[in-house]
Amino acid sequence: MNRGLTMPAGHSSGRSRTSPRAQRRAERRKRLRRTIILGSAALAAVSATAYAVVPGDETAGSADDRAAVQPDRPQDGTPSGGSDAAPQGGKQAAAPGPASPAPSKPAAGSPTPSPGGSGAPSAPVPVSGPGTFKSSATSGSPQGKGTVRRWRIEVEEGSGVDPDSAARSVESILADPRGWTRDPAYAFQLAGPGQPVDFTVKIATPTTTDRLCEVVTPELIGETNCRAGHTVVVNLKRWQEGSPQFSGPVEEYRALIVNHEVGHEIGRDHETCPGPGKPAPAMMQQIKGLLGCKANAWPYDANGTYLSGPRVP
Repeated sequence: MNRGLTMPAGHSSGRSRTSPRAQRRAERRKRLRRTIILGSAALAAVSATAYAVVPGDETAGSADDRAAVQPDRPQDGTPSGGSDAAPQGGKQAAAPGPASPAPSKPAAGSPTPSPGGSGAPSAPVPVSGPGTFKSSATSGSPQGKGTVRRWRIEVEEGSGVDPDSAARSVESILADPRGWTRDPAYAFQLAGPGQPVDFTVKIATPTTTDRLCEVVTPELIGETNCRAGHTVVVNLKRWQEGSPQFSGPVEEYRALIVNHEVGHEIGRDHETCPGPGKPAPAMMQQIKGLLGCKANAWPYDANGTYLSGPRVP
């Protein structure tokens, strides 16, 4: 037997048992291998945990970076009455594409088709247009008992609003028994093409409205209606979407726009809330707060009582 050959631990030469010294060396080698294996497993577990945590944080950070904060400016309908909406935005789940509504989605609060209305737009209200207008081709009979004020309607091209339908809608508002014709001093008539008028109602995109109304106050840009000279300028956005602060259908809010601005045309000034729980006057700048009053679109109630309030200095 070659005495220079060392037998592997745990094996026998067939003649004698492994020496205690060799056994101790074998045990140390086993413990060392066990330590290495356990350490490798722990390191792998830590790495997996780190990998799971870090990508999640990065994704959340990306979502924050892409979250769309869309500040809707306070929307005033004045000098003509209008609306405002609370700023929208904040964190949202990460998703491809813009955070704003898809172009094919109807604008929030868009009206459903109704007689005399402009119908339901199939896309969000355009912000701007060419600044050119198309007049209605229809005419009407005098409404009211007073001196007739003749008017026509013009709609900005590309707005999606039919001039004739809009004219009938405004005509029905002016003829309503809760409207200005309840006062025997007032009367109105929709003028036909080419006929002289006392005032014009223009439905214009927000950008064109700003130009016609000479809007410079930042929070009113793109949001306001007004009366400029003998022109009642109706913001297309307000006409189509109404006001988030006005409780009622969009057709009712259109009545508030028309009654408020035509009220200025016939010489009416701003009024304020007469008391908590009472209807807000049509000449109140309701966008600035109802002060306890209830939203209201009409100068008169169904019984013919003028819904007045203290005059605003």
